[in-house]
Amino acid sequence: MLKRHFVFAVAAIAIVAGCATTSQPVSLADTIAARPQLSTLNALIVKAGLTDTLKGAGPFTVFAPTNEAFAKVPAKIMDALAKDPAQLKAVLTYHVISGKVMAADVKNSNSKTVNGANVALSRAGDFVTVEDAMVQTPDISASNGVVHVVDSVLLPPAKP
Repeated sequence: MLKRHFVFAVAAIAIVAGCATTSQPVSLADTIAARPQLSTLNALIVKAGLTDTLKGAGPFTVFAPTNEAFAKVPAKIMDALAKDPAQLKAVLTYHVISGKVMAADVKNSNSKTVNGANVALSRAGDFVTVEDAMVQTPDISASNGVVHVVDSVLLPPAKP
């Protein structure tokens, strides 16, 4: 009898544990924060004061550079961004477009970023690019949009 109760208890725990892992998507900010390969981007989002925006209603599409992508940016540029919050915000918002654009929906065209400048999006089969950045991991759903992990940091065009 005790053995049967033990088996039932173990089965109940397994079912509850399985339910706990099937949660609803979280915000873009939380989705980015939860991914170790995006820790540099997450720190910069916090520094630029964009966390609340990326937790907001959206929807937004974020092209999220990896830590390796940020490591390729010259130190001089990263230092300048660290000292200029407005420029940092301009660079980060250049990685965001309004609306939820899944990889399969990408058309070969330009899209206006939250920064105000345009980025070139293109798709060839399963390959998606934004400017010169290749999407490495597409379609990470969030409650207020989608994240596409990219291999390069996009720098907006200089304003005249």
